[in-house]
Amino acid sequence: MSTNPSTFPDVDSLSYEQARAELVEVVQRLEQGAATLEESLTLWERGEALAARCQTWLDGARERLRAVSHPTAAPARDAELAPEEDLA
Repeated sequence: MSTNPSTFPDVDSLSYEQARAELVEVVQRLEQGAATLEESLTLWERGEALAARCQTWLDGARERLRAVSHPTAAPARDAELAPEEDLA
């Protein structure tokens, strides 16, 4: 992995899996401690961008699951009126 920002793929074009895999690489490089200060700063900034991209994907997935598991219910008023109509 290069630390030249011009060679990094655009974060917005990455899938969750791609962003996560690159984030793991960035963390490993930072943990090795072999990078210069400038390289470390570049890697840190890239890691922050990748983490934000992953969070965006996860937030979107959470919303999709919420929409599927909690479809829009009928208004409460309609639900309350239905039993009264049966009694009449």
